[in-house]
Amino acid sequence: MNIKKTLVVIGNGMVGQHFLANLVANPIKDNYDIVTFCEEPRVAYDRVHLSEFFSGKSAEDLSLVEPGFFEQSGITIHIGDKAAKIYRDSKTVVSEKGITIRYDKLVLATGSFPFVPPVPGHDRAQCLVYRTIEDLEALAAAAKNSKVGVVVGGGLLGLEAAKALKDLGLQTHVVEFAPRLMAVQLDDAGGAMLRSKIEDLGVIVHTGKNTSLITDGEHCANKMCFADGEELETDLVLFSTGIRPRDDIARDCALEVGPRGGIVINDQCLTSDPDIYAIGECALWNGMIYGLVAPGYAMARTVVANLAGKMAYFTGADMSTKLKLMGVDVASIGDAHAKTPSALVYAYQNGADAVYKRLVVSEDKQFLLGAVLVGDASSYGTLLQYYLNGIELPENPDSLILPSRSDESVGLDPDALPLSAQICSCYDITKGAVCQAIEAGCNTIGELKAQTKADTGCGGCAALLKSVMDSELAKQGYEVNTDLCEHFAYIRQDLYTLIRVEEIKTFNNLLERYGKGKGCEICKPEVASILAPTGMTIS
Repeated sequence: MNIKKTLVVIGNGMVGQHFLANLVANPIKDNYDIVTFCEEPRVAYDRVHLSEFFSGKSAEDLSLVEPGFFEQSGITIHIGDKAAKIYRDSKTVVSEKGITIRYDKLVLATGSFPFVPPVPGHDRAQCLVYRTIEDLEALAAAAKNSKVGVVVGGGLLGLEAAKALKDLGLQTHVVEFAPRLMAVQLDDAGGAMLRSKIEDLGVIVHTGKNTSLITDGEHCANKMCFADGEELETDLVLFSTGIRPRDDIARDCALEVGPRGGIVINDQCLTSDPDIYAIGECALWNGMIYGLVAPGYAMARTVVANLAGKMAYFTGADMSTKLKLMGVDVASIGDAHAKTPSALVYAYQNGADAVYKRLVVSEDKQFLLGAVLVGDASSYGTLLQYYLNGIELPENPDSLILPSRSDESVGLDPDALPLSAQICSCYDITKGAVCQAIEAGCNTIGELKAQTKADTGCGGCAALLKSVMDSELAKQGYEVNTDLCEHFAYIRQDLYTLIRVEEIKTFNNLLERYGKGKGCEICKPEVASILAPTGMTIS
């Protein structure tokens, strides 16, 4: 009879839960008694879509844990109890409530905490952060007695926070230290276009502002004083100025941490202790903290594979991103700032439709190095595959961002993708895995999703997954359903004709007259690419 070892996981955020879900799907789980500590009063939830809390979603709606998951998986979870100390000599973890667990293997998934600049007055009443559901509840309570709100920070999370303030009915300002919004992801022109669209939505943007003091206001509860002498009165201040890794428990037990924080890990996600792993935003790999969830998921899968005896490695992660900020599509790929020597840049700007696109390509025009998309990110999936897989660009690279003047879709033939191409980044599903599932009998999107988990995360790979499926089924002699998706029983050419002949101006109008349902990640960007050249909109 085998004696089970004990595996302890500290942290039940998105990455910690992803680790557990992958672990219980692996036979190696039978070798361990699994214990996890969840500091928050609820199990893992979707932090990426936190702002939807103010659009009507409940904490239960945002949960990432299926009912009965822990019980059915045989996992002991301590909810509302923080792991306080690690004693490496005795290999024990002690919680704040006094629970002591001896471990054989330990996984740190402690995440990060919001950074608040040490500005005098940052700890005044109505000065809040935006990180947990409890933070959102505090924000909602504070907003009831407020008229004006300011978000400090114009990055990804800052603009999400600004949406939350707008949804709460506050006059909303965004204050950013850099000269443009989303300075890391966007170039000057892209940042300017995003600012224009955000301001059109009623948010007042202040860039190049260094807050030096928060004090009593004359007309509002607080007043922000800037280094340039200007002032801004506000009732509520919401800090969204980045994150810092939660590495305190690692420091206390003398694990190696970086000079600026983060638990140092190697390619197997092992810390300086061979029995302790670290994953997600608390981990420092090759001098870098990854603030996106996908790299954390990749780390989690690496640890599960290594526990199962496989030689798996985390070798970094692509930081390309696509999201919708206050209803505005924004995407960034690779070297968006054209820092590569001798790189060439193609740019397209349509002021009337508030669309900006920029390609950065190699000097010989053969390969994509980076891209910026604002206002229309429908080509993100295609561009990302060109970038990730080193696929040779078409003769005229700018055709990938210029408006389509015909019924032809400028896309990427799925046959051009290597079997190693990543179709789904949430679950690291390759084209090869999709093709194997199709060969095994999956011939619908539903079957593919159930078999591979592709398109069951963020949904961003839906169009690419369908494209690969249709291509592979056609090779096998199946009659392929050429409908754009389940919402439109038409091919793209038919929709192109309908839109132009009947002068349809919005996606919702097209859906109401010729579609069904609410639309998806396949039809929305495809229709947007048809509407864009005419000055029509996806709204």
